Amino acid sequence: MNGSSTALIVVGLFLTGGIISFIKQKMPTSLIVLLSIGAAMCLVAGVMRLEVWN
Repeated sequence: MNGSSTALIVVGLFLTGGIISFIKQKMPTSLIVLLSIGAAMCLVAGVMRLEVWN
């Protein structure tokens, strides 16, 4: 696992925590969807950059 994949996964998990927080605060759904898309993109990019796929 290199640094960039670790950073992307950590950012994705951080955004996932933000999603949970925004749901509890009853924030607008469009904001939650936008944050979900960003979190999913970070997590997928981090997993795809792992060196286990070689």
